[in-house]
Amino acid sequence: MSSNSFAYNEQSGGGEATELGQEATSTISPSGAFGLFSSDLKKNEDLKQMLESNKDSAKLDAMKRIVGMIAKGKNASELFPAVVKNVASKNIEIKKLVYVYLVRYAEEQQDLALLSISTFQRALKDPNQLIRASALRVLSSIRVPIIVPIMMLAIKEASADLSPYVRKNAAHAIQKLYSLDPEQKEMLIEVIEKLLKDKSTLVAGSVVMAFEEVCPDRIDLIHKNYRKLCNLLVDVEEWGQVVIIHMLTRYARTQFVSPWKEDDGLEDNEKNFYESDDEQKEKTDHRKKPYNMDPDHRLLIRNTKPLLQSRNAAVVMAVAQLYWHISPKSEVGIISKSLVRLLRSNREVQYIVLQNIATMSIQRKGMFEPYLKSFYVRSTDPTMIKTLKLEILTNLANEANISTLLREFQTYVKSQDKQFAAATIQTIGRCATNISEVTDTCLNGLVCLLSNRDEIVVAESVVVIKKLLQMQPVQHGEIIKHMAKLLDSITVPVARASILWLIGENCERVPKIAPDVLRKMAKSFTSEDDLVKLQILNLGAKLYLTNSKQTKLLTQYILNLGKYDQNYDIRDRTRFIRQLIVPNEKSGALSKYAKKIFLAQKPAPLLESPFKDRDHFQLGTLSHTLNTKATGYLELSNWPEVAPDPSVRNVEVIELAKEWTPAGKAKKENSAKKFYSESEEEDSSDSSSDSESESESANGEQEEEGDSSEDSSEDTSSEHRSDSESASEVGDKRTAKKNSKSKGKSYSEDGEKENEKSKTSDSSSTDSSSEEESSSDSESVSESESEPESRKIAKENEKKKTKQDRNPLTKDVSLLDLDDFNPVSTPVALPTPALSPSLIADLEGLNLSTCSSVISVRTPVFVPVKTHVLLHRMSGRGLAAHYFFPRQPCIFGDKMVSVQITLNNTTDQKIENIHIGEKKLPVGMQMHVFNPIESLEPEGSITVSMGIDFCDSTQTASFQLCTKDDCFSVNIQPPVGELLLPVAMSEKDFKKEQGMLTGMNETSTVIIAAPQNFTPSVILQKVVNVANVGVVPSGQDNIHRFAAKTVHSGSLMLVTVELKEGSTAQLIINTERTVIGSVLLRELKPVLSQG
Repeated sequence: MSSNSFAYNEQSGGGEATELGQEATSTISPSGAFGLFSSDLKKNEDLKQMLESNKDSAKLDAMKRIVGMIAKGKNASELFPAVVKNVASKNIEIKKLVYVYLVRYAEEQQDLALLSISTFQRALKDPNQLIRASALRVLSSIRVPIIVPIMMLAIKEASADLSPYVRKNAAHAIQKLYSLDPEQKEMLIEVIEKLLKDKSTLVAGSVVMAFEEVCPDRIDLIHKNYRKLCNLLVDVEEWGQVVIIHMLTRYARTQFVSPWKEDDGLEDNEKNFYESDDEQKEKTDHRKKPYNMDPDHRLLIRNTKPLLQSRNAAVVMAVAQLYWHISPKSEVGIISKSLVRLLRSNREVQYIVLQNIATMSIQRKGMFEPYLKSFYVRSTDPTMIKTLKLEILTNLANEANISTLLREFQTYVKSQDKQFAAATIQTIGRCATNISEVTDTCLNGLVCLLSNRDEIVVAESVVVIKKLLQMQPVQHGEIIKHMAKLLDSITVPVARASILWLIGENCERVPKIAPDVLRKMAKSFTSEDDLVKLQILNLGAKLYLTNSKQTKLLTQYILNLGKYDQNYDIRDRTRFIRQLIVPNEKSGALSKYAKKIFLAQKPAPLLESPFKDRDHFQLGTLSHTLNTKATGYLELSNWPEVAPDPSVRNVEVIELAKEWTPAGKAKKENSAKKFYSESEEEDSSDSSSDSESESESANGEQEEEGDSSEDSSEDTSSEHRSDSESASEVGDKRTAKKNSKSKGKSYSEDGEKENEKSKTSDSSSTDSSSEEESSSDSESVSESESEPESRKIAKENEKKKTKQDRNPLTKDVSLLDLDDFNPVSTPVALPTPALSPSLIADLEGLNLSTCSSVISVRTPVFVPVKTHVLLHRMSGRGLAAHYFFPRQPCIFGDKMVSVQITLNNTTDQKIENIHIGEKKLPVGMQMHVFNPIESLEPEGSITVSMGIDFCDSTQTASFQLCTKDDCFSVNIQPPVGELLLPVAMSEKDFKKEQGMLTGMNETSTVIIAAPQNFTPSVILQKVVNVANVGVVPSGQDNIHRFAAKTVHSGSLMLVTVELKEGSTAQLIINTERTVIGSVLLRELKPVLSQG
């Protein structure tokens, strides 16, 4: 038995043992109660070793376990450095999991995520399309504003990628970039316009989603692509179909006239027109003539009809709402069968579908009457589904089927689901009001329910009967007497209040019962519900006015009780009634009309469907479900009175005809026609641009056949090649494209080199080049369809080159070209900084301020690990905070100093909502705070980044560090050496700048120390420990030079240590910022003097 159980455990629990093996070992460890924490630590160490293994299988296993940890909600951020190393792995499975990990921690650990940007830049050019797409997906998930230029460049490149999968991911990235930086809207619209012309079904849904998110009002972008989208719709993926159908529904409502007017009124008007003619035949012909719909309108309705058979409920629902909103009323009926089919789906789908059917069934009952039995309630349905089915059955009820429905309702009333039973009683009441033939039958049935054992059923019946009696002015004295007797047994406040209201309204018809009911209510007044008390007061007032002999004292007693009631509404009502019905010298003119006020004829309540007013929302949307306008909801516009010009969509017809023509000769003719027709529409300001576009199109015609066949192979459309020659042509063209693409790339790199050499340009040449650029932009629009891909890439690179020649600052944001940056090697052993040197070099390009040619920021020589206490755990009630300066360019602003803060939770409880509160900063000082931290687990730790602009001073930055419950005042005061950025410059440039910073800009002092403290390595280590300066190469052994610039103003800070004879040395500092120079001198002197 034991061996069997052992074998079973080995088989079934193997995976769990592998994953939890470390916990099992550690629980036996002597750490006792703390075994859990040590196991986590040990487990992570084990994962780090696996990630550093040479075997891909071990790395893959480690990544699976890490992603499993993330799925369970555990924090795996400390594994970031070990995971990032594997981004460059050749194993695609490992790469995918690494990307999943990076997406998870990209937003939380923004600084850490920035470490891997250079890797993604290389991956964006990977030959494998999956890697390119994954890199773009992860890059767009790093929500740091500083990398917006990188994302923009990546999206532009990916939108022109040969792989439709990569272009699809580019469309997804557009939405992410827009949410991060809405100012990029215009540039993103250009990319969307380009992607909308894509013929791939894989891209269509994603780009329309981006269109809906970024620029849903730009209908003009859809005109030329309308027919293509209609034709591609059947082949697009399911979720893409949903998005496209919703967009085309909105488009149709703006571009076509209403087909409903034609159905309803226009036919009669036109009959009158024809009646004026003598020919009776013409009149008869017109009566038979159907509504003549716009061909594009018909195209949309015809192409969406097959999707009613889709297996995806969302697609069927989208087509149904399209038919409901834009098709003629005579054609809407076909959607009913498909919607009823969806009722076999799970309860969530049923709920949405039934809501939409409920809205439809109010206006067009005939659509769903044949499927009446499909809406009968099943015992297994949840309450929400039962209620909706009742709603639909009520809407479909008519004289023909009401008897069947009432029998069905009798069964529902006996249901154990009391909420459903109450809803059924309300439904019976609505049927009684809608169908006059069964009003008495329903009323008698509801009266019978008054003897039901269930209190909720009785209470609901009373409320419904009250409404029905209010609608029927006929005498119903017997029913009122029967309900008065129920007051002794019913305890539900709404029912009691309804009975009292009925007796009060009909007090003259039941003169004997009403006073007795008031007597009973006066006894129990103090214990009644507030709702019932108000109706007792009303009943007393009405009886006082109609039967004051019997009820005068009783009413005064009730008014006295109400005067001292705890509820102010009741006290207020009591005072109002007393002044109105009891006349005295203070009574106003209103008391004369008290009887008319209290016993006036009340309007009968209108029992309406809650879905009556929902039809102004588009069916199938969240707004329709909630019956309120949701964020991001795009309203359907009204039909235009006159249809806009349909010719705006004609361009697409030509393009589609060209694409589907099998003969190469015909394709050439079409492309030529297309070119000439569009060139006439172009507004070109230059004759040279016209001739240039002609020559390029002529060349493009020769390559058109091969290119179009290649596109058809790569796009997931239904086109096929007919012969083997086209396949061989594709191979040749593909090679030619790669060659031309690489040439275009080399041209752009040459352009960047030339750009670095030439910094100035003449204003006249700038004007002329801007004209050329505008004309070339217009050409690119006209040639985007007929031009080969390689020629387009070459032209884009040439345009980039001309732009860079005119504007030297654009090179600063082109971070993708900085992959090959080699950091300067230094003699001192460096601790690992928070950002890699290559990333720092990348980020340096973001500094758009123009600097002197000798100043170029370099990587820090040394990063001190010393931390400063920001908040002690005793002062912070368990929250401890330390900060240090990582000596890296700040990603939040080029004038800010980067500060990293480590927060520790030393308590045994979770600390929530850690954020920066009130800031008390000196004038001019600015601070970029970290994002609020939702929660910090017990014994947990997290590192966040801030940026502070100290304005080149050592003033203290004071602010409040707050949690959910407390706020603590803290201060950050920077050492003067942290206000600098290291600079790389030659000895010649150093001497030149030093010569310009003499006199008042120079401070010096003499240092006395032992000779062993004046060795080059010791001096270097001491200086860079105090100040973030760069080493300047020196040709003399006795002179050591260091250079830096201030973070805020960019002023140079030149430090010289000149060794003299014996044990003395001279320390010289040259800078325009004399105050900082003197402070730095005071700090360096004791450090260099001590042993």
